[in-house]
Amino acid sequence: MGSAVHAEPISTARLDLLPLRVEHAAEMATVLADPALHTFIGGAPSTPKSLHTRYERLVAGSGDPSVSWCNWVLRLRDADCLTGTVQATVTGHDEAEIAWVTGTPWQGRGLASEAARGLVDWLREQGVRTIIAHIHPAHRASAAVATAAGLSPTEEEHDGEIRWRLPSRH
Repeated sequence: MGSAVHAEPISTARLDLLPLRVEHAAEMATVLADPALHTFIGGAPSTPKSLHTRYERLVAGSGDPSVSWCNWVLRLRDADCLTGTVQATVTGHDEAEIAWVTGTPWQGRGLASEAARGLVDWLREQGVRTIIAHIHPAHRASAAVATAAGLSPTEEEHDGEIRWRLPSRH
């Protein structure tokens, strides 16, 4: 399979997954401002300026033609606000590493699970066969999202995180 995968709009029951734009940085800096979001992943909340710079890099792409960076912001339709992000790093058009984050005020509503399921379904439609996530063993909420998206934990560990995998389709 040759061409790169590019983020496209994805709709779920309550969410619009919108391809990331640099202009999302200001609102997303507020969405992601809670230091608690960094408990398992490390780091600290980004300023609007640093997030803007990061989004410029993400939107520009990986620079490696065999790797696609696909990033979305989550827009909760009924509230017309951004609530988090999902991302997929697609390698060789058939394997993707996915991740998600939901801002603290919107947690506990199943939005991350809904977004992750929508992302996995979309990746499958693009021909991606293997889908992986890395989750801290103590991060129960993230494990629940991975489970809802069809992933299962493996015996593999990387940098203190468990590798979760969606079984390949052939």
